Amino acid sequence: MSSPPLTDATLARRIYDRAHLTGEFRLRSGITSGEYFDKYLFEADPGLLREVAEALVALLPEGVEAVAGLELGGVPLATMASQLSGLPALFVRKEAKAYGTCQLAEGGEVAGRRLAVVEDVVSSGGQLIQSCHALRERGAHIVAVLCVIDRETGGGDNLAAEGLQLRPVFTMSQLRKAPRA
Repeated sequence: MSSPPLTDATLARRIYDRAHLTGEFRLRSGITSGEYFDKYLFEADPGLLREVAEALVALLPEGVEAVAGLELGGVPLATMASQLSGLPALFVRKEAKAYGTCQLAEGGEVAGRRLAVVEDVVSSGGQLIQSCHALRERGAHIVAVLCVIDRETGGGDNLAAEGLQLRPVFTMSQLRKAPRA
């Protein structure tokens, strides 16, 4: 017997129930928040990770040649999106390593490729902007930035100011409004 098709509301509720925490949390941007989405909780759940990656794949624009997951949370998402879409995955460090191949992105060349950059949660977009800038310096064409959750705290606007299109699976507002089981 097959399970019923997954709806956006069902996925939103599953992410919210699995990863939403309350308390006092300092975000990467330095902002203090009374709620937090622990992305590792939904990324460590194999079934939920697959469902999230399916939603990310649906957001991929035409002509993308690879998915580039940002260290650390974007890596499992990009890996699963690669499996589902058949596109190669790249793994992007916060900065190029100082040893071995000294690469910023592992898994293949970025120069001349049309990339969809994948991140888990976007707040201010600061690290995303830095990473996309570094990829562009290496010749990548960033077609879109995909994320699971847009916290709606300025990240989309900050990315747009850099010519980067944010495509979230969900906004924070959508997750909060997801129907209770």
